[in-house]
Amino acid sequence: MIQYRQILELHFKGTSQRTISSSVGHSRQTISDVIKKAKQLGLTDLNDDMTNQWLVEFLFPEKQDIAKGYFPVAWEEVHRELQKKNMTLKLLHHEYSQRARDINKIPYAYRTFCNNYGKYARKYKLTMPIRRKPGEIMEVDWAGDTLSIQDRSTGEELPVYLFVTVLPYSQLFYVEGFLNMKSRSWLTAHIHAFEYFDGVPEVLVPDNLKTGVKKPIKGEPILNEAYRELADYYQTTIVPARIRAPKDKPSVEGNVGYISRQIIASLRYYQCFSLSDLNTQILKQVNRLNDEPFQKRVGSRRSVFNEEEKAKLIPLRHPRYQLSEWKTAKVQLNYHIQVNRMYYSVPYEYVQSQVDVRITKDLIEVYFKEMRIASHKTLSGEIGQYSTNPNHMPDNHRQYLEHTPDKIRKWAKTLGHNTEKFVEYILENHVEKKALTILLSVRNLTKYYSQELIEQGCETLMTISHIPTLSVLKTILKRMKEHQKSKENGTLNEIKTNNDYGFVRGARYFGGIKNEK
Repeated sequence: MIQYRQILELHFKGTSQRTISSSVGHSRQTISDVIKKAKQLGLTDLNDDMTNQWLVEFLFPEKQDIAKGYFPVAWEEVHRELQKKNMTLKLLHHEYSQRARDINKIPYAYRTFCNNYGKYARKYKLTMPIRRKPGEIMEVDWAGDTLSIQDRSTGEELPVYLFVTVLPYSQLFYVEGFLNMKSRSWLTAHIHAFEYFDGVPEVLVPDNLKTGVKKPIKGEPILNEAYRELADYYQTTIVPARIRAPKDKPSVEGNVGYISRQIIASLRYYQCFSLSDLNTQILKQVNRLNDEPFQKRVGSRRSVFNEEEKAKLIPLRHPRYQLSEWKTAKVQLNYHIQVNRMYYSVPYEYVQSQVDVRITKDLIEVYFKEMRIASHKTLSGEIGQYSTNPNHMPDNHRQYLEHTPDKIRKWAKTLGHNTEKFVEYILENHVEKKALTILLSVRNLTKYYSQELIEQGCETLMTISHIPTLSVLKTILKRMKEHQKSKENGTLNEIKTNNDYGFVRGARYFGGIKNEK
């Protein structure tokens, strides 16, 4: 039997192939094949577990298959095919079995096939992901450690929280600092990460932070609405990690420690006064580490990403997603909701109801049971401002809002010249607020008197009084209406006493006048 361990031990000590051949008694071609295969598989050292039998299976697994009479499996090809989308070991075993039968060879059973592939994956691909496919997943998290910037005005040290995201297949990562871990920072970080990778993965795997997940219900977590919108816009899916299950996102968990050592430690003495300056330095470190060659593999994170993963990402959508934030609010009795200390109206029918509010840079949208009921431009500047849509108001409130000098003049013009004169007199001789209060009562007179009667009353008022008032107008209108009513009643009485009507029976009918003979 070939002494694989002895050959490699001598080779690692720097012994020449000619000397090794003489020592172990094998041909120089055999020595060359063993050393060449070890180099191809990245084997650079031996430990106690690497016995001669282990090395046989590790270096030349196909010899084991042939010796046992089975059709050999090209495990490198199986591993490469398994990285493709929708590929499974069952399908690959079916194709392998078909090829074996076509040439009258014995295929491995499916269970043995899977076990042997597991051994291959553990031995041959120690530094490569086994269950990750290119462009499939992006893991995201906040780093536990922080950096800091110095406030120019106060000299205070402000903590900077680091957002970390990793593509597990290539291990390419992105880091950015923020002054808080709120929803806006969380969403902005995702957008910048997509732009750094120039593409979007199929699945996002975050932790169960409030900025991403409202309720981490097992099996069906309830996502933050703004985070879900971002995922919909970029056509990706959010699958939060299970609670207290860091193995669901091992790449980002491992890279957090790596970043702490490589980036945070290297920038611990760097003094800066702005977040943008600090992020510029962080990006330089990120690019350096992504371009750094692997220790046990050929290439770097960047080269693996460019060659194998970049083409599998979902193309980046343009324009950039407009950040939004969702809140809940209760409609107050004045049919307004409070958002960031500003007030926005909704239809008065929703008073005392709970509504959902979508907040963007330029727009406020209000939803009730997923139906949009109002929208406003976002107010800025002095706090406490109101944005009120007249269509959201009750009729009496809207009428009061629309009660302005210009509109009362237009109303008076529809009644007549004398009403116009009276309205103009009130406006000129009273402060505006008091004048509008008086004229609102004048407008309300239309509920009790006809427009013609009000015009006649104003004519009488402006004729008999040098200082016309509302109370005098009311008195005139009341008397005019009573006079009109009494006149109508008098006409009716006159009609009733007229004997010329055929249905009126005279005294002769009742015997009051004797019949002449």
